Amino acid sequence: MPISLSPPVTVMSPVHEGEATHCPYCALQCGMNVGEDAGKITITPRDDVPANGGALCQKGWTAAELLSGGARLTTPLARASRTAPLVPVTWEEALDRVAAAVTAIQAGHGRDAVAVFGGGGLTNEKAYQLGKFARVALGTSQIDYNGRFCMSSAAAAAGRAFGMDRGLPFPITDIGDAEVVLMAGGNVAETMPPFLRHLRNTLIVVDPRETRTARHAALHLRTAPGTDLALALAMLHIAITEGYADEEYIAARTTGFEAVRASAASWWPERAERVTGVPVAEMRRAVHLLGTARTAMILTGRGAEQHAKGVDTVTAFINLALALGLPGRAGSGYGCLTGQGNGQGGREHGQKADQLPGYRRIDDPAARAHVAKVWGVDPADLPGPGRSAYELLDALGTEDGPRALLVFGSNPVVSAPRARHVAERLAALDLLVVSDIVLSETAAMADVVLPTTQWAEEHGTMTNLEGRVLLRRRAVAPPPGVRSDLEIIAGLAARLGRPEGFSGDPATVFDELRRASAGGVADYSGITYERIAAETGVFWPAPPGDGPGTPRPFLDRFPTPDGRARFVPVDHRPAAEDVDDDYPYYLTTGRVLAQYQSGAQTRRIAALNAAAPEPYVELHPDLAERLEAAPGDVLRVTSRRGSVEAVARVSPGIRRDTVFMPFHWEGANRLTNPALDPVSRMPEFKVCAVRVERRDAAPADAEKGRRR
Repeated sequence: MPISLSPPVTVMSPVHEGEATHCPYCALQCGMNVGEDAGKITITPRDDVPANGGALCQKGWTAAELLSGGARLTTPLARASRTAPLVPVTWEEALDRVAAAVTAIQAGHGRDAVAVFGGGGLTNEKAYQLGKFARVALGTSQIDYNGRFCMSSAAAAAGRAFGMDRGLPFPITDIGDAEVVLMAGGNVAETMPPFLRHLRNTLIVVDPRETRTARHAALHLRTAPGTDLALALAMLHIAITEGYADEEYIAARTTGFEAVRASAASWWPERAERVTGVPVAEMRRAVHLLGTARTAMILTGRGAEQHAKGVDTVTAFINLALALGLPGRAGSGYGCLTGQGNGQGGREHGQKADQLPGYRRIDDPAARAHVAKVWGVDPADLPGPGRSAYELLDALGTEDGPRALLVFGSNPVVSAPRARHVAERLAALDLLVVSDIVLSETAAMADVVLPTTQWAEEHGTMTNLEGRVLLRRRAVAPPPGVRSDLEIIAGLAARLGRPEGFSGDPATVFDELRRASAGGVADYSGITYERIAAETGVFWPAPPGDGPGTPRPFLDRFPTPDGRARFVPVDHRPAAEDVDDDYPYYLTTGRVLAQYQSGAQTRRIAALNAAAPEPYVELHPDLAERLEAAPGDVLRVTSRRGSVEAVARVSPGIRRDTVFMPFHWEGANRLTNPALDPVSRMPEFKVCAVRVERRDAAPADAEKGRRR
């Protein structure tokens, strides 16, 4: 019996509007209409959604191919043994097998022997029910999600500075009102192209590479990888010593400035130039542009955040924004560019190791009591905090770690740091279960694969980078034999002795989420599907009442006990792994325009593969000459964790001491360093030390690749 896959679909030019919904990809959550014409699925952009205002990128235009492409899974798969192939089975067989194995493993090894790994692309309803399933049906503390690899550093920094983590604490349209925007480590021209319509400003970009976004900038600060923190400290030093600090704002709306003033005193710009490689004149110009603008914004992205010091790096940029008096002013502020489709909502409702719904802390007795009451359980029965994402993956199959893992909406074999090691840990499990729409690299390793519905085949809410809760509507019927993640979770819960409290209906789950989040930082209790549809999205926090939600939560006060934002002193420290004679170059990673995240979706779309067909190594012409490498040659890149090969791309837009690789294919993350931020537990994706050589280079030739 062959594996059942849907027939391929031809993506046609849009001819008419269909059901109003949202794109399956990034955190812009661009509005689109999905319809059907002559049996073919069509897509047209919506102009009533402010994030995209009628624009779509190439990924959005081709998203229909995901709905019925030839790679689509439509039947559960299972193995008779770890070495046997995956073969089709019925839903009853698949769910019964998972439940029986989970029961046996927990009986022999304890509740925490079973773990759950979620995703930042899951709807709010799925993220909420997955967290509840882990804590109530499984009774395990071992749950985290791939958003730990995306937003955790910015979330921790914003939480301790402002008392709230909402990516953009203002509508995205406010960005167009800022005269100057500094973007540290963001490449929106490739990661979310419709965002560019909001950048009608003087743009400053901080990035080791001349990205597509940097080409739009009036000023490009080309930092050495891992040195953004030193740059931010130097810019704060300049702002203070040259009179750009807003002393009146600092006195009225903040606390802790004197400690930060002292910490920045040692970061004079000449010192920072030696660390970052950014000329002093460019630092001064950047501060002058920000400090003299009537309105200004500072935005951070993964390039600044995915470090073992990511929380402190974001904190340093927040300190700069506070010193300039930006947060809480119309047309100004600090914001984070959320990456995954539901990167914001996905971390608010309980699939993080340390959180309960409403952005509540799981170790807070009042939070536990509130959520336990909604769930109908004793607060004492709720487990405590579990391992963070990489720590969870690293512990799989070990003596003290989980022996089973259930994965929903993630592909860690490609997306996790030190990815080959993560694959080895997955292989050591007694049970691996993956729910997905395609046979991803992680699903291909699973004992049981559960085919699930996707974006346009189901209702559900997403929270975009503005904190605007949006409604994804079902636009097409899913293939026969496919179930939603909510139905899968409910089916497993019933088999594990929890037949009540887990629904397959998203509206029912959202209604419970509203009650569970009530009174929390991320309060959704006043949001309904009907209200979202009528208002084209609702900003949280939104307690009950007739108000419009909270599009700009910091205008009058910050949600801290005293209403003031907090300066937090930080200091620069080197990357966890610096270059040396054996590994003389920096590797940094990122995304390209035509692919998305681990590529599980986009690498199965012909038009996107034609635009970006393979991984590559981008290097400076001087390094290429040193290696005697030409564009298209195959290079071997080696870190302390392994080697990968990819074709060379030569560009003067990258630093001479740095190479870049996109992470959408297996390879780049086999090299990256899993060193973790002490606060956010974010791995250091953005910098590690590597050796670069031609694949056919003899050992003596390889010496030419070393730094001179």
